[in-house]
Parts: sequence; C-alpha cells; structure tokens
Amino acid sequence: MITLDRQRGALCLTCADLDHLEFLPSGDAAVTRRASNYSKLKAVVLQWSRPRQRYERQGILVETEAIEQAEKECLADADHRRRKAQRRALREAELDQRFVSDFANAIRQHFAQCSSQEASQIAEHACRKYSGRVGRSAAAKEFDREAIRLAVAASIRHRFTNYDALLLRGVDRGEARSLVADAVAEKLQQWSGGQIR
Repeated sequence: MITLDRQRGALCLTCADLDHLEFLPSGDAAVTRRASNYSKLKAVVLQWSRPRQRYERQGILVETEAIEQAEKECLADADHRRRKAQRRALREAELDQRFVSDFANAIRQHFAQCSSQEASQIAEHACRKYSGRVGRSAAAKEFDREAIRLAVAASIRHRFTNYDALLLRGVDRGEARSLVADAVAEKLQQWSGGQIR
C-alpha cells in the first residue's frame, strides 16, 4: 500500500509512519464504525477503478487494538443489532406496501374505470424500490396527478400497445412513443370515464 503526500509524493506505509496500522476491509459497517472511533490514527484505503474512472473505498487502516475492541463489542451485541435490523426492515416493508396501496387508490380516484387489480399492478411496478420509475419520484409521493397519469400511461404503453414490439424492431424510443400516443390517450380516456381528472 502507498499513501500520497502533497510535498513528498507517493510513500510506502513505512515511510508515511502508518505501517503499525492494520487493514480492516469494508463489509461490516458496525466494526468499521467502532474501530474508527477507538483508533487514535486512521486512514481510508482507496483503489482506483479503471472501468468506473474513480477511487473506490476498500477499507480503513486502524490500530490493531481498536479492531479487537470493535469486534468484541460487535460480538456482544450481535443479536440485538440483528433484531433491530429485522424490525427496521419490517417497518420499511410495511411503509412501502402502504405507499403502493395508497398509490393504487390514487390511480382509481383519477381513473375510475381502471380495475382494482390493474391499479395495483401499475402501482407495484411504478413504485418498485430503487427502480428510478415515476412512482419513486417526489411528485408521486405527494400523489401528484401528473405523476399518476405518467405511471398509468407507461403501463398502458407497454401492456396495451405494440410499443415493445416497435422497440424490438429497432424503432427509436421517441418515435415508438409517438406511434402509440393515440392508443395510449384513448385508453387513458376510457379508464377515466371519458374525462381525465
């Protein structure tokens, strides 16, 4: 391992007076956090990633005693931390499921002719965690009408038009959307009872 010094350039750990520290790889956040707190001296270990063109964290260098203390504490309260993480995961899943349900209800409010089953499927797809879809946007979380319309339109585009087939044939995304726009608008009107609210 080497370290960079502004005045002296690249230095090995011995030359940088860091060779007494022990490498703690990334992976266990609790051990890393506690070892960082207990070590009087620490250094972050980075590695250059050519594919991503950035430095990525590999772990830390800390005093051996700090790692031992951190591991001892983590072993002592491992059950407590696991139960806490399980409770947090359950709460998050419950809150997320409630949001999906509320989003489906909002779809039904604006598109009364859309079946409950259809609305639920649209909501589950649009609100999937980490998907980047419209259902995860700030506007959707406020049940904004336009965000709801966009989620419903996206579902219609994929399920009730030949949009996907056009994409498979190599048609540009923008052009494909334009080609199915009338069919999407017609279905939106049908589901809204003739008037999009």
